[in-house]
Amino acid sequence: MLFDEDDLYQELIMDHNRHPRNFRELPEATHHADGHNPLCGDTIEVFLKIEDNLIVDITFSGSGCAISQASASLMTEALKGQPIERARELFGGVHELLTNENDLGDGLPEKIMALSGVKTFPMRVKCATLSWHTMLAALDHAKMAATE
Repeated sequence: MLFDEDDLYQELIMDHNRHPRNFRELPEATHHADGHNPLCGDTIEVFLKIEDNLIVDITFSGSGCAISQASASLMTEALKGQPIERARELFGGVHELLTNENDLGDGLPEKIMALSGVKTFPMRVKCATLSWHTMLAALDHAKMAATE
């Protein structure tokens, strides 16, 4: 039996869209950001709880296409328990994977590779990277106290 990597990746994206992991608000978040893709209407909120430069918890909420939701779900799985620096490295790796035709995703978790097919649809790259950009914005700006 032949193994078709494209089918596996498609199945993984659909599973993460139908059953997103870590899809909830996080009241005890220390960092938070909102993201919006005006081209297609995707919206996302990313919540992070960071202690001692470690992402103790990461969640998201929002709505959008299958790719944006699956990407956010995959991102939360990959980043939970990771140091902040690793989150920044993975952001760079995902960005390169989706925007650089020759990038093969070396060093990225295998599940994240499910997003690699998106680069063949340039209009969908923003869908796949929205959660990652929002996570980076959250890291760069701690949640405002009580007023948000």
